[in-house]
Amino acid sequence: MSEEQTVRNPRGLLISLCAVMMMSVMNGTMFNIAVPDIAKTYQLMPSEVSWVMTGYIMVYAVGALTYGKLADYYPYRTLITFGLTVFAAGSLFGFFAQNYAMVLLARVIQALGGAMIPALVFLAPIRYFPNERGKVLGIVSSVMAFASGIGPIAGGFIAGFLDWRYLFLTSALIIITLPFLRKNLPQEEAKKGYIDYVGAALIGGFISTLLLGITLGVTWLFAVSILFFALNLWRMKAIDEPFIPPHLFKNIKYTATIITSFLGVVCLFGMMFMLPIMFRDAYQMDTMTIGLILFPGAVSAALMGQKGGNLVDSKGNTFVLYLALTLLVTGFAVLSTLVGAHPYVLSAAIMISYMSFPLVQASSADILANLLHKNETGVGMGVFNLLNFVSGALSGAVIGKALDLYDPFQPINLLGFNGDTAIYSNVFLVFAVIIALGLIQFKLNYNKTRKTAPKEEPASV
Repeated sequence: MSEEQTVRNPRGLLISLCAVMMMSVMNGTMFNIAVPDIAKTYQLMPSEVSWVMTGYIMVYAVGALTYGKLADYYPYRTLITFGLTVFAAGSLFGFFAQNYAMVLLARVIQALGGAMIPALVFLAPIRYFPNERGKVLGIVSSVMAFASGIGPIAGGFIAGFLDWRYLFLTSALIIITLPFLRKNLPQEEAKKGYIDYVGAALIGGFISTLLLGITLGVTWLFAVSILFFALNLWRMKAIDEPFIPPHLFKNIKYTATIITSFLGVVCLFGMMFMLPIMFRDAYQMDTMTIGLILFPGAVSAALMGQKGGNLVDSKGNTFVLYLALTLLVTGFAVLSTLVGAHPYVLSAAIMISYMSFPLVQASSADILANLLHKNETGVGMGVFNLLNFVSGALSGAVIGKALDLYDPFQPINLLGFNGDTAIYSNVFLVFAVIIALGLIQFKLNYNKTRKTAPKEEPASV
Protein backbone atom coordinates (compact mmCIF):
# COMPACT_ATOMS: atom_id res chain seq x y z
CA MET A 1 0.00 0.00 0.00
CA SER A 2 1.39 3.40 -0.95
CA GLU A 3 1.65 6.32 1.40
CA GLU A 4 -0.89 8.24 -0.61
CA GLN A 5 -3.49 5.52 0.04
CA THR A 6 -3.03 5.84 3.79
CA VAL A 7 -4.32 9.44 3.71
CA ARG A 8 -8.06 9.38 4.31
CA ASN A 9 -8.74 12.75 2.75
CA PRO A 10 -5.86 14.03 0.57
CA ARG A 11 -7.72 17.21 -0.34
CA GLY A 12 -8.44 17.96 3.32
CA LEU A 13 -4.80 17.36 4.20
CA LEU A 14 -3.63 19.69 1.44
CA ILE A 15 -6.00 22.46 2.54
CA SER A 16 -4.83 22.07 6.14
CA LEU A 17 -1.17 22.19 5.11
CA CYS A 18 -1.75 25.34 3.06
CA ALA A 19 -3.65 27.00 5.91
CA VAL A 20 -0.92 26.34 8.46
CA MET A 21 1.79 27.43 6.01
CA MET A 22 0.00 30.66 5.20
CA MET A 23 -0.50 31.62 8.83
CA SER A 24 3.13 30.76 9.63
CA VAL A 25 4.60 32.90 6.84
CA MET A 26 2.25 35.78 7.62
CA ASN A 27 3.42 35.68 11.24
CA GLY A 28 6.94 36.53 10.12
CA THR A 29 6.07 39.25 7.64
CA MET A 30 3.48 40.89 9.90
CA PHE A 31 6.07 41.48 12.61
CA ASN A 32 8.36 43.22 10.12
CA ILE A 33 5.76 45.98 9.98
CA ALA A 34 5.39 46.11 13.77
CA VAL A 35 9.09 46.65 14.61
CA PRO A 36 8.85 50.49 14.70
CA ASP A 37 5.79 50.32 16.97
CA ILE A 38 7.52 47.91 19.36
CA ALA A 39 10.55 50.22 19.48
CA LYS A 40 8.30 53.16 20.32
CA THR A 41 6.45 51.25 23.06
CA TYR A 42 9.62 50.30 24.93
CA GLN A 43 11.86 53.26 23.87
CA LEU A 44 14.34 50.99 22.09
CA MET A 45 17.25 51.68 19.77
CA PRO A 46 17.11 50.09 16.30
CA SER A 47 19.85 47.62 17.26
CA GLU A 48 17.82 46.53 20.30
CA VAL A 49 14.46 46.13 18.62
CA SER A 50 16.04 44.20 15.72
CA TRP A 51 16.19 41.19 18.04
CA VAL A 52 12.45 40.75 17.49
CA MET A 53 13.31 39.49 14.00
CA THR A 54 16.91 38.33 14.54
CA GLY A 55 16.08 36.03 17.45
CA TYR A 56 13.11 34.58 15.61
CA ILE A 57 15.00 33.88 12.37
CA MET A 58 17.96 32.39 14.24
CA VAL A 59 15.87 29.85 16.17
CA TYR A 60 13.57 29.23 13.19
CA ALA A 61 16.44 28.39 10.82
CA VAL A 62 18.07 25.87 13.16
CA GLY A 63 14.68 24.45 14.13
CA ALA A 64 13.66 23.83 10.51
CA LEU A 65 16.70 21.60 10.04
CA THR A 66 16.17 19.83 13.37
CA TYR A 67 12.50 19.05 12.71
CA GLY A 68 13.46 17.77 9.27
CA LYS A 69 15.87 15.29 10.88
CA LEU A 70 13.31 14.26 13.51
CA ALA A 71 10.75 13.65 10.75
CA ASP A 72 12.89 10.74 9.55
CA TYR A 73 12.09 8.93 12.82
CA TYR A 74 8.99 10.38 14.50
CA PRO A 75 5.37 10.48 13.24
CA TYR A 76 4.26 13.73 11.61
CA ARG A 77 1.20 13.88 13.84
CA THR A 78 3.40 13.92 16.94
CA LEU A 79 5.74 16.59 15.60
CA ILE A 80 3.00 18.83 14.26
CA THR A 81 1.03 18.59 17.52
CA PHE A 82 4.09 19.57 19.53
CA GLY A 83 5.09 22.37 17.14
CA LEU A 84 1.69 24.06 16.85
CA THR A 85 1.01 23.81 20.59
CA VAL A 86 4.35 25.46 21.42
CA PHE A 87 3.82 28.13 18.75
CA ALA A 88 0.33 28.99 20.03
CA ALA A 89 1.61 29.10 23.64
CA GLY A 90 4.37 31.52 22.61
CA SER A 91 1.83 33.69 20.79
CA LEU A 92 -0.46 33.95 23.80
CA PHE A 93 2.53 34.67 26.04
CA GLY A 94 3.52 37.51 23.71
CA PHE A 95 0.02 39.00 23.75
CA PHE A 96 0.18 39.35 27.53
CA ALA A 97 3.86 40.40 27.64
CA GLN A 98 4.57 43.18 30.13
CA ASN A 99 8.06 44.16 28.96
CA TYR A 100 10.46 43.80 26.06
CA ALA A 101 12.22 40.75 27.53
CA MET A 102 8.90 38.91 27.58
CA VAL A 103 8.29 39.91 23.95
CA LEU A 104 11.64 38.45 22.93
CA LEU A 105 10.99 35.27 24.90
CA ALA A 106 7.61 34.95 23.21
CA ARG A 107 9.23 35.24 19.77
CA VAL A 108 11.77 32.53 20.65
CA ILE A 109 8.97 30.22 21.84
CA GLN A 110 7.06 30.94 18.64
CA ALA A 111 10.12 30.01 16.58
CA LEU A 112 10.73 26.81 18.56
CA GLY A 113 7.27 25.61 17.56
CA GLY A 114 6.85 27.33 14.21
CA ALA A 115 10.07 25.94 12.73
CA MET A 116 8.22 22.64 12.46
CA ILE A 117 5.85 24.06 9.85
CA PRO A 118 8.08 24.53 6.76
CA ALA A 119 9.97 21.34 7.61
CA LEU A 120 6.86 19.17 7.55
CA VAL A 121 4.85 21.09 4.95
CA PHE A 122 7.59 20.56 2.35
CA LEU A 123 8.02 16.91 3.38
CA ALA A 124 4.32 16.00 3.36
CA PRO A 125 3.94 16.19 -0.47
CA ILE A 126 6.92 13.85 -0.83
CA ARG A 127 5.52 11.31 1.61
CA TYR A 128 1.78 11.50 1.01
CA PHE A 129 1.37 12.72 -2.59
CA PRO A 130 4.02 10.78 -4.57
CA ASN A 131 1.97 10.78 -7.78
CA GLU A 132 1.16 14.51 -7.64
CA ARG A 133 4.22 15.71 -5.79
CA GLY A 134 5.10 18.52 -8.20
CA LYS A 135 1.57 19.87 -8.23
CA VAL A 136 1.30 19.84 -4.44
CA LEU A 137 4.75 21.39 -3.96
CA GLY A 138 3.71 24.12 -6.41
CA ILE A 139 0.55 24.85 -4.44
CA VAL A 140 2.44 24.97 -1.13
CA SER A 141 5.11 27.25 -2.62
CA SER A 142 2.49 29.57 -4.10
CA VAL A 143 0.80 29.87 -0.70
CA MET A 144 4.17 30.76 0.82
CA ALA A 145 4.76 33.47 -1.79
CA PHE A 146 1.21 34.82 -1.48
CA ALA A 147 1.45 34.98 2.31
CA SER A 148 4.74 36.87 2.03
CA GLY A 149 2.92 39.47 -0.05
CA ILE A 150 -0.21 39.96 2.04
CA GLY A 151 1.52 39.65 5.44
CA PRO A 152 2.66 43.30 5.49
CA ILE A 153 -0.83 44.46 4.50
CA ALA A 154 -2.48 42.42 7.25
CA GLY A 155 0.18 43.47 9.76
CA GLY A 156 -0.22 47.13 8.92
CA PHE A 157 -3.99 46.90 9.23
CA ILE A 158 -3.94 45.07 12.60
CA ALA A 159 -1.18 47.21 14.13
CA GLY A 160 -2.73 50.40 12.77
CA PHE A 161 -6.33 49.88 13.84
CA LEU A 162 -5.74 47.83 17.00
CA ASP A 163 -2.25 47.44 18.50
CA TRP A 164 0.90 45.49 17.61
CA ARG A 165 0.21 43.07 20.48
CA TYR A 166 -2.79 41.78 18.52
CA LEU A 167 -0.34 40.35 15.99
CA PHE A 168 0.51 37.77 18.65
CA LEU A 169 -3.17 37.03 19.21
CA THR A 170 -3.73 36.67 15.46
CA SER A 171 -0.79 34.24 15.25
CA ALA A 172 -2.26 32.13 18.06
CA LEU A 173 -5.21 31.32 15.79
CA ILE A 174 -2.93 28.89 13.97
CA ILE A 175 -3.92 26.31 16.58
CA ILE A 176 -7.31 25.90 14.86
CA THR A 177 -5.58 24.01 12.05
CA LEU A 178 -4.33 21.29 14.42
CA PRO A 179 -7.54 19.19 14.64
CA PHE A 180 -7.81 19.13 10.84
CA LEU A 181 -4.16 18.16 10.42
CA ARG A 182 -4.44 15.38 13.01
CA LYS A 183 -7.63 14.11 11.40
CA ASN A 184 -6.12 13.92 7.91
CA LEU A 185 -2.59 12.74 8.76
CA PRO A 186 -2.30 8.94 8.94
CA GLN A 187 -1.32 7.03 12.06
CA GLU A 188 2.38 6.18 11.95
CA GLU A 189 4.81 4.43 14.25
CA ALA A 190 8.07 5.90 15.47
CA LYS A 191 11.15 4.39 13.84
CA LYS A 192 14.27 3.32 15.61
CA GLY A 193 17.35 5.33 14.82
CA TYR A 194 20.25 7.25 16.29
CA ILE A 195 20.10 11.06 16.37
CA ASP A 196 23.38 12.90 16.84
CA TYR A 197 22.34 15.62 19.28
CA VAL A 198 25.94 16.79 19.75
CA GLY A 199 26.18 17.33 16.00
CA ALA A 200 22.85 19.15 16.08
CA ALA A 201 24.18 21.47 18.80
CA LEU A 202 27.32 22.20 16.77
CA ILE A 203 25.25 22.99 13.68
CA GLY A 204 22.99 25.18 15.80
CA GLY A 205 26.02 27.05 17.13
CA PHE A 206 27.40 27.53 13.63
CA ILE A 207 24.14 28.85 12.17
CA SER A 208 23.34 31.05 15.19
CA THR A 209 26.72 32.76 15.29
CA LEU A 210 26.72 33.15 11.50
CA LEU A 211 23.28 34.79 11.49
CA LEU A 212 24.19 37.01 14.43
CA GLY A 213 27.39 38.07 12.70
CA ILE A 214 25.48 38.88 9.51
CA THR A 215 22.55 40.72 11.07
CA LEU A 216 24.45 42.55 13.82
CA GLY A 217 27.70 43.13 11.94
CA VAL A 218 29.84 41.79 14.82
CA THR A 219 33.11 40.58 13.26
CA TRP A 220 34.34 38.27 16.04
CA LEU A 221 31.18 36.19 15.74
CA PHE A 222 32.37 35.02 12.33
CA ALA A 223 35.47 33.56 13.98
CA VAL A 224 33.26 31.67 16.45
CA SER A 225 31.11 30.53 13.54
CA ILE A 226 34.17 29.15 11.74
CA LEU A 227 35.16 27.28 14.91
CA PHE A 228 31.71 25.68 15.16
CA PHE A 229 31.91 24.79 11.47
CA ALA A 230 35.30 23.11 11.92
CA LEU A 231 34.05 21.16 14.95
CA ASN A 232 31.02 20.05 12.96
CA LEU A 233 33.24 18.80 10.10
CA TRP A 234 35.29 16.85 12.64
CA ARG A 235 32.10 15.41 14.16
CA MET A 236 30.78 14.34 10.75
CA LYS A 237 33.96 12.31 10.16
CA ALA A 238 34.31 11.01 13.71
CA ILE A 239 31.02 9.10 14.04
CA ASP A 240 29.11 6.67 11.85
CA GLU A 241 25.75 8.48 11.90
CA PRO A 242 26.29 12.25 12.07
CA PHE A 243 23.35 14.67 12.20
CA ILE A 244 23.90 15.61 8.53
CA PRO A 245 25.36 12.72 6.49
CA PRO A 246 28.41 14.09 4.64
CA HIS A 247 27.70 11.99 1.57
CA LEU A 248 24.72 14.26 0.84
CA PHE A 249 27.14 16.90 -0.42
CA LYS A 250 29.20 14.38 -2.38
CA ASN A 251 26.18 14.03 -4.68
CA ILE A 252 26.94 16.80 -7.18
CA LYS A 253 23.33 16.92 -8.34
CA TYR A 254 22.15 17.56 -4.78
CA THR A 255 24.80 20.22 -4.18
CA ALA A 256 24.17 21.94 -7.53
CA THR A 257 20.42 22.09 -6.82
CA ILE A 258 20.94 23.40 -3.27
CA ILE A 259 23.29 26.13 -4.53
CA THR A 260 20.94 27.17 -7.33
CA SER A 261 17.92 27.29 -5.01
CA PHE A 262 19.91 29.25 -2.42
CA LEU A 263 20.97 31.88 -4.98
CA GLY A 264 17.42 32.18 -6.29
CA VAL A 265 15.90 32.59 -2.84
CA VAL A 266 18.63 35.06 -1.77
CA CYS A 267 17.62 37.33 -4.64
CA LEU A 268 13.87 36.82 -4.15
CA PHE A 269 14.02 37.56 -0.41
CA GLY A 270 16.37 40.44 -1.17
CA MET A 271 13.77 41.88 -3.53
CA MET A 272 11.00 41.47 -0.94
CA PHE A 273 13.18 43.16 1.69
CA MET A 274 14.21 46.04 -0.57
CA LEU A 275 10.95 46.93 -2.32
CA PRO A 276 9.17 48.43 0.75
CA ILE A 277 12.30 50.47 1.54
CA MET A 278 12.49 51.69 -2.05
CA PHE A 279 8.84 52.73 -2.24
CA ARG A 280 9.05 54.46 1.13
CA ASP A 281 12.30 56.37 0.50
CA ALA A 282 12.22 57.01 -3.24
CA TYR A 283 8.44 57.27 -3.76
CA GLN A 284 7.38 58.54 -0.30
CA MET A 285 4.60 55.94 0.09
CA ASP A 286 3.00 54.84 3.34
CA THR A 287 2.87 51.21 4.47
CA MET A 288 -0.66 50.49 3.25
CA THR A 289 -0.01 51.94 -0.22
CA ILE A 290 3.19 49.91 -0.51
CA GLY A 291 1.25 46.77 0.36
CA LEU A 292 -1.32 47.49 -2.34
CA ILE A 293 1.43 48.07 -4.93
CA LEU A 294 3.02 44.72 -4.04
CA PHE A 295 -0.28 42.83 -3.83
CA PRO A 296 -0.57 42.01 -7.58
CA GLY A 297 2.83 40.32 -7.37
CA ALA A 298 1.64 38.15 -4.50
CA VAL A 299 -1.48 37.21 -6.47
CA SER A 300 0.61 36.33 -9.54
CA ALA A 301 2.74 34.03 -7.38
CA ALA A 302 -0.37 32.31 -6.03
CA LEU A 303 -1.79 31.79 -9.52
CA MET A 304 1.50 30.57 -10.96
CA GLY A 305 2.16 28.07 -8.18
CA GLN A 306 -0.45 25.49 -9.19
CA LYS A 307 0.34 25.84 -12.90
CA GLY A 308 4.03 25.48 -12.13
CA GLY A 309 3.36 22.39 -10.03
CA ASN A 310 1.47 20.81 -12.92
CA LEU A 311 4.41 21.64 -15.19
CA VAL A 312 6.76 19.87 -12.79
CA ASP A 313 4.67 16.70 -13.13
CA SER A 314 4.17 16.97 -16.90
CA LYS A 315 7.36 18.60 -18.24
CA GLY A 316 9.85 17.70 -15.51
CA ASN A 317 11.41 19.50 -12.57
CA THR A 318 14.56 20.66 -14.38
CA PHE A 319 12.47 22.23 -17.16
CA VAL A 320 10.52 24.25 -14.58
CA LEU A 321 13.69 25.30 -12.76
CA TYR A 322 15.25 26.55 -16.01
CA LEU A 323 11.99 28.40 -16.77
CA ALA A 324 11.93 29.97 -13.29
CA LEU A 325 15.55 31.12 -13.49
CA THR A 326 15.00 32.57 -16.96
CA LEU A 327 11.96 34.48 -15.68
CA LEU A 328 13.99 35.75 -12.73
CA VAL A 329 16.83 37.03 -14.91
CA THR A 330 14.28 38.73 -17.16
CA GLY A 331 12.28 40.16 -14.27
CA PHE A 332 15.29 41.61 -12.46
CA ALA A 333 16.68 43.09 -15.71
CA VAL A 334 13.30 44.73 -16.39
CA LEU A 335 13.13 46.09 -12.82
CA SER A 336 16.67 47.44 -13.13
CA THR A 337 15.54 49.34 -16.21
CA LEU A 338 12.17 50.57 -14.94
CA VAL A 339 12.99 51.61 -11.35
CA GLY A 340 12.15 55.30 -11.28
CA ALA A 341 9.09 54.94 -13.52
CA HIS A 342 5.47 55.23 -12.31
CA PRO A 343 4.64 52.90 -9.39
CA TYR A 344 1.90 51.17 -11.39
CA VAL A 345 4.43 50.29 -14.08
CA LEU A 346 6.72 48.84 -11.43
CA SER A 347 3.82 46.92 -9.89
CA ALA A 348 3.34 45.14 -13.22
CA ALA A 349 7.07 44.50 -13.64
CA ILE A 350 7.37 43.06 -10.13
CA MET A 351 4.90 40.33 -11.10
CA ILE A 352 7.51 38.72 -13.39
CA SER A 353 9.88 38.07 -10.52
CA TYR A 354 7.21 37.30 -7.93
CA MET A 355 5.65 34.55 -10.04
CA SER A 356 9.04 32.83 -10.16
CA PHE A 357 9.04 32.28 -6.38
CA PRO A 358 6.83 29.15 -6.30
CA LEU A 359 8.47 27.80 -9.46
CA VAL A 360 11.94 27.91 -7.89
CA GLN A 361 10.70 26.35 -4.65
CA ALA A 362 8.57 23.62 -6.20
CA SER A 363 11.05 22.53 -8.87
CA SER A 364 14.04 22.56 -6.47
CA ALA A 365 12.15 20.58 -3.82
CA ASP A 366 11.00 18.02 -6.39
CA ILE A 367 14.54 17.56 -7.75
CA LEU A 368 15.88 17.03 -4.23
CA ALA A 369 13.09 14.56 -3.42
CA ASN A 370 14.20 12.44 -6.39
CA LEU A 371 17.81 12.51 -5.28
CA LEU A 372 17.37 11.70 -1.59
CA HIS A 373 17.20 8.21 -0.12
CA LYS A 374 13.90 7.57 1.64
CA ASN A 375 15.63 7.42 5.04
CA GLU A 376 17.28 10.81 4.51
CA THR A 377 14.43 12.81 3.03
CA GLY A 378 13.84 14.70 6.27
CA VAL A 379 17.39 15.88 6.86
CA GLY A 380 17.99 16.48 3.13
CA MET A 381 14.95 18.73 2.88
CA GLY A 382 15.87 20.22 6.26
CA VAL A 383 19.10 21.53 4.74
CA PHE A 384 16.99 23.00 1.92
CA ASN A 385 14.76 24.83 4.43
CA LEU A 386 17.73 25.90 6.55
CA LEU A 387 19.40 27.59 3.58
CA ASN A 388 16.15 29.33 2.69
CA PHE A 389 16.08 31.09 6.05
CA VAL A 390 19.81 31.82 6.08
CA SER A 391 19.36 33.39 2.64
CA GLY A 392 16.73 35.76 4.01
CA ALA A 393 19.03 37.00 6.79
CA LEU A 394 22.00 37.23 4.43
CA SER A 395 20.22 39.20 1.71
CA GLY A 396 18.65 41.62 4.19
CA ALA A 397 21.96 42.36 5.91
CA VAL A 398 23.95 42.80 2.69
CA ILE A 399 21.33 44.96 0.98
CA GLY A 400 20.89 47.05 4.11
CA LYS A 401 24.62 47.79 4.16
CA ALA A 402 24.64 48.57 0.44
CA LEU A 403 21.79 51.05 0.83
CA ASP A 404 23.58 52.70 3.77
CA LEU A 405 26.97 53.08 2.10
CA TYR A 406 26.27 53.45 -1.60
CA ASP A 407 24.20 56.27 -3.13
CA PRO A 408 24.98 56.74 -6.85
CA PHE A 409 23.13 59.21 -9.04
CA GLN A 410 23.57 57.26 -12.27
CA PRO A 411 22.85 53.52 -12.51
CA ILE A 412 25.13 50.97 -14.16
CA ASN A 413 22.22 50.00 -16.42
CA LEU A 414 22.50 52.49 -19.30
CA LEU A 415 18.71 52.30 -19.81
CA GLY A 416 17.93 53.02 -16.15
CA PHE A 417 16.68 56.22 -14.54
CA ASN A 418 19.08 58.67 -12.92
CA GLY A 419 18.45 59.95 -9.40
CA ASP A 420 17.41 58.43 -6.06
CA THR A 421 16.46 55.10 -7.60
CA ALA A 422 19.89 54.43 -9.17
CA ILE A 423 21.07 52.28 -6.24
CA TYR A 424 17.98 50.08 -6.53
CA SER A 425 18.54 49.70 -10.26
CA ASN A 426 22.08 48.51 -9.56
CA VAL A 427 20.95 45.97 -6.95
CA PHE A 428 18.38 44.50 -9.34
CA LEU A 429 21.07 44.25 -12.02
CA VAL A 430 23.32 42.38 -9.56
CA PHE A 431 20.39 40.04 -8.82
CA ALA A 432 20.05 39.29 -12.54
CA VAL A 433 23.76 38.45 -12.77
CA ILE A 434 23.63 36.20 -9.68
CA ILE A 435 20.66 34.26 -11.08
CA ALA A 436 22.40 33.89 -14.45
CA LEU A 437 25.49 32.47 -12.72
CA GLY A 438 23.30 30.09 -10.73
CA LEU A 439 21.63 28.90 -13.92
CA ILE A 440 24.99 28.29 -15.58
CA GLN A 441 26.45 26.35 -12.64
CA PHE A 442 23.32 24.20 -12.39
CA LYS A 443 23.34 23.40 -16.10
CA LEU A 444 27.04 22.48 -16.06
CA ASN A 445 27.03 20.39 -12.88
CA TYR A 446 23.63 18.73 -13.15
CA ASN A 447 24.04 17.75 -16.79
CA LYS A 448 27.61 16.60 -16.25
CA THR A 449 26.58 14.07 -13.61
CA ARG A 450 23.48 12.99 -15.50
CA LYS A 451 25.69 11.50 -18.21
CA THR A 452 27.62 9.30 -15.79
CA ALA A 453 25.30 8.64 -12.86
CA PRO A 454 22.37 6.19 -13.07
CA LYS A 455 18.90 7.62 -12.88
CA GLU A 456 17.71 7.70 -9.30
CA GLU A 457 14.36 6.44 -8.16
CA PRO A 458 11.88 8.92 -6.64
CA ALA A 459 11.88 8.95 -2.88
CA SER A 460 9.06 7.00 -1.28
CA VAL A 461 8.34 6.13 2.31
